Amino acid sequence: MSRAVDLLIVGAGPAGMSAALRARSLGLSVLVVDDQHAPGGQIWRAVEARAGTRTGDLLGDEYAAGLPLARAFRASGALYEPGTQVWQIEPGWQVFMSRAQQAECVQAANVLLATGAQERPAPFPGWTLPGILTVGAAQILLKTAREIPKTPPWIAGSGPLVLLYMVQLLRAGGRIAGWLDTSPAGGWSRALPHMAAALRGWNDVLKGLSWRRELQRAGFPIVRGVTQLRGEGGERLEHLVYRTADGKSQRIPVDLLLVHEGVVPSIHMTQALGCEHVWRTDQRCLAPKLDEWGQTSRLGIFSAGDGAGIGGASAACTRGELAALGIAVCAGKLNEEAARRLAQPLRRKLTAQLSIRPMLDALYPPRAELFEPADDTVVCRCEELTAGQIRAAARIGEPGPNQIKAFTRAGMGPCQGRQCGYTVAHILAQAHGKRVEQIGFYRIRPPLKPLTLGELASLDTGSET
Repeated sequence: MSRAVDLLIVGAGPAGMSAALRARSLGLSVLVVDDQHAPGGQIWRAVEARAGTRTGDLLGDEYAAGLPLARAFRASGALYEPGTQVWQIEPGWQVFMSRAQQAECVQAANVLLATGAQERPAPFPGWTLPGILTVGAAQILLKTAREIPKTPPWIAGSGPLVLLYMVQLLRAGGRIAGWLDTSPAGGWSRALPHMAAALRGWNDVLKGLSWRRELQRAGFPIVRGVTQLRGEGGERLEHLVYRTADGKSQRIPVDLLLVHEGVVPSIHMTQALGCEHVWRTDQRCLAPKLDEWGQTSRLGIFSAGDGAGIGGASAACTRGELAALGIAVCAGKLNEEAARRLAQPLRRKLTAQLSIRPMLDALYPPRAELFEPADDTVVCRCEELTAGQIRAAARIGEPGPNQIKAFTRAGMGPCQGRQCGYTVAHILAQAHGKRVEQIGFYRIRPPLKPLTLGELASLDTGSET
């Protein structure tokens, strides 16, 4: 027999925990399921174990801020089931999940997707070689195991996460071989129109400037305006080739390279549910179309946090609370007038929290070449397909992403297009002379996560034999 709850939350990061707290205070029964084995999400990963320790102190005040929320979440009365993977959501809403090799279906009146963000795929020739990791992956190792690279890494990329990780690594006693800054030129000119609004978040602006000063004092090489990365090597990465702002090509020996080109919302679940999405020109990505409470185009399905649009941890918390208010109205626990009254201070807070985003988006847009990879660049890592193969398939009529999937198997691997979806869409847009938002995205099919036959067989459907 399946369980039933007023609200099922997928993800126990800032948005999921905040939503659970507010929903419980309004009398909703809440179940929170999460891939991870402790609350915190990516930004506060392992915060219960690390905050207050030397490692936690090195990660900064922003990291320690997650501990009070995690403790309040634990005490909220929400049922929390870590180590759980949601692999299908069906109308009703029936949520199918697996935990400890055992599958289950939970009946939820409302579902909140607080699945966060993923690093933007940044393919370049050689990016699949051993010795190349993302900055996000390296930061996870630092948070969970205080893993400091033995070999000082070269870091190629742009955006706030790059600055933060480098500062955290240096404070933890690590070293950096050099930073290849891939931010497109003219950042401050693009950001200038947004400066006045960004001053509402002056503390974040000062923090970013202090990170830059700290990195400058560290004395490692910083190369601006880097483009056209190419990794070279046999069994693993040996050299990195890149072009500098003056057009000159450089080739350096590299054992470890960390790359990062920003983050985008995790939209696989909302895509699989058929929710309407909009193209965010400012963030060069898709995001679910939401109403004022975070409800998608599918009634009863809500989205909050960075999965609803990149905004950072503080904004994710506020969005989670707003979604909980809207869900409480749907559940009959709160009338709309009361919800709007409670939402007013939250909306003011959210406006202030998001005030810096337009400036950051202008400073750190993804460079154009990410969407126009060379023909020999592997685009789909799972199926080892190159950009040239995708372009060749694109010449067969005028296929969309799903036809390309059928022609080439791109997007059919374990990641289900998380790493190649945007790149394929941009290649098709260029081939057909269309805007990328006209191309669309892969149709995501269940299971959303890998599922064994044993787990499927363990599912109790409630039918009699």
